[in-house]
Amino acid sequence: MITKTYVTKASDIQRDWVVVDAAGQSLGRLATKIATILRGKHKPTYTPSLDTGDFVVVINAEKITVTGSKLTEKVYTVYSGYPGGLTTTSLRDQLNKHPDRVITHAVKGMLPHNRLGRALLKKLKVYAGPNHPHAAQKPQALTP
Repeated sequence: MITKTYVTKASDIQRDWVVVDAAGQSLGRLATKIATILRGKHKPTYTPSLDTGDFVVVINAEKITVTGSKLTEKVYTVYSGYPGGLTTTSLRDQLNKHPDRVITHAVKGMLPHNRLGRALLKKLKVYAGPNHPHAAQKPQALTP
């Protein structure tokens, strides 16, 4: 008996909304959960070359935790391309100014570095506080 391999079509993709509370969670472990949901690896219809994942809304991004001395030693660098254009920011400063960028940067590194990864990153919505404007989409809370 010959069985055929199931290949997901674009019309078969069902996208849900998931809300994740980042309060008290470790940055790296939270980012891996989010990246898995964005890719769609938690679904039986996962296809590596298609965007089969769900939308993810992250709340309380300012309340994430890190271990050790990462708050002072972890550094985000941006280079403008000009001489003297290197800008560095510690994790503590980044959490104070833009806590949403910390989670976005961590998740971005775990996604594919191509046009699929850029499309997946657009489905990530990160908010510093407990409120978000996506109540109309009826997001489901992520079970730990």
